[in-house]
Amino acid sequence: MPSSHHEATHLAALGRDWIAAWNSHDLERVLALYADDFEMTSDKIPALGFDASGTLRGKENVRAYWSKALSMIPNLHFELIDTYVSPDSVVVFYQNERGKKICEYLRLDAEGNIRQGSANHLA
Repeated sequence: MPSSHHEATHLAALGRDWIAAWNSHDLERVLALYADDFEMTSDKIPALGFDASGTLRGKENVRAYWSKALSMIPNLHFELIDTYVSPDSVVVFYQNERGKKICEYLRLDAEGNIRQGSANHLA
């Protein structure tokens, strides 16, 4: 039986909390949702001059990437469209301040922290 962190209602709430954290522009609030050794994958990582593989590991590496991204988008704002859940993950489907629709895949560890994230942009 999954832990309470992996119940559908908790996962959907995490999706809403994730949106609220980003909309606060408080990077530490966002990072608090993640495990220390989490992995983030996005096509924007190499585009901003970070790892060419598109994947960063650990809060410190991702903090540098997200800090740069936030400084470039001072009006960042996400609007939640929907959340999709599985036993250990949530997909947050949202629209950004430019009207682009994005899906963020977030897989949780046993403690309910995000251990893996993947930003998926429309091709």
